Amino acid sequence: MKKILVTYPIPKEGLSDLFENFEVFYPEKEKLTLKEISSLINDFEGVITAFGHPFPSEIIEKATKLQIISNYGAGFDNIPIKIATERKILVTNTPDAVTEATAELAIGLMIAVKRRIAECDRKIRSKKIKWGIMENLGSNLFGKTLGIIGMGKIGKATARRASALGLKILYHNRTKLPVDIKLNYNAEYVSFYEILKRSDIISLHTPITEETHYLIGRKEFKMMKPGCILINTARGAVVEEKELVHALKENIIQGAGLDVYEHEPDISDELLEMDQVVLLPHIGTGTSETRIAIARSAVKNLIDFFNEVKPEFMVNPEVWESK
Repeated sequence: MKKILVTYPIPKEGLSDLFENFEVFYPEKEKLTLKEISSLINDFEGVITAFGHPFPSEIIEKATKLQIISNYGAGFDNIPIKIATERKILVTNTPDAVTEATAELAIGLMIAVKRRIAECDRKIRSKKIKWGIMENLGSNLFGKTLGIIGMGKIGKATARRASALGLKILYHNRTKLPVDIKLNYNAEYVSFYEILKRSDIISLHTPITEETHYLIGRKEFKMMKPGCILINTARGAVVEEKELVHALKENIIQGAGLDVYEHEPDISDELLEMDQVVLLPHIGTGTSETRIAIARSAVKNLIDFFNEVKPEFMVNPEVWESK
């Protein structure tokens, strides 16, 4: 029976098939440290590791039996893919399971920023709120233009919800998507710079790559509408955080809703003090249902792999093709 190492105490409700099909080491109380993983890894053919928790090259190099890393999460920047590929270790992820929850949160951030929900909540609790018909005014989402950068599964799910709220939708992707995207979501494909110039709300849904690192910086902020708000549920380093702070302080843009940060979990002190910014602790996929679904998807990747069935979600498919 193959041996699987689970490095983080993810929900057991999603791991029943794992325990039935493999010999499993599961951390009952808290995540394994890198030192503990390093001491254990040589005994395992497969591993489930979690997004946001590094699985560095020095551990991969010690894993002489390791055949597959099943990442618990859609993002995989915690894993050195090049090293894994060189050692013919397949890396998989779980993009489908995270889609709906992340899109919900993106919409929630849009509403929270535009309607000043978090700001008003803080002021009521601190008894600093000023009541009145013309006090605490926000602005509608209805009738505004939403620019989606990255029209993958999460981008599409966000567009579907935004369309129902009466927003006009622009999108930019590496490639223009088929015509049914316009029909299904009433979404217009435009250039990256058109998104910046025309959008009242910009929502980021790109992975972090060399091309998307600091995708939004000083030049890009200057191209945005003065009343624009930025939503980031993707990865922190897609936005140059110091330039975001500058754009907010100088009223170059109106506000921001952030679930991710450039130096996570550290957050700029200036952002912490800004009422026009809504800050969340990377909870895009943070629902009980989603966490269980991610676990099941990660397990399925392992089961398919060891049953010689091509896993649906492969980060480095060349490893599978070379088998």
